[in-house]
Amino acid sequence: MKIMIPSRGDKLDSLMDERYGRAAYFIIYDTNTNSFEAIKNPYLNDRGGVGVSVAKLCVEKGADAAVAEHFGPNTLEILKPANVKLFQASGEAVKDIVNKLQNGSLKEF
Repeated sequence: MKIMIPSRGDKLDSLMDERYGRAAYFIIYDTNTNSFEAIKNPYLNDRGGVGVSVAKLCVEKGADAAVAEHFGPNTLEILKPANVKLFQASGEAVKDIVNKLQNGSLKEF
């Protein structure tokens, strides 16, 4: 499973960024290989529509799940039809969120 998590940095010990569309980075963690890719947010400075752009990036990267504190309605219009599972978290390190998702203790959105 590939999980996309908004992050304040490019490492697994970075804190999750609560701003889904305006996060500095996105960590895409692959639970099958226990590897990850850090992507600098290409939409960070866009004026509007960043949630939709990030949702499209999530789908393009083949993520099976996305984590955020909150997903906006326009973002949901992209992620739900793509069958991306949505989970809610905030204030934790990316690695802790991955662990919670793997052990089934992360709240589904």
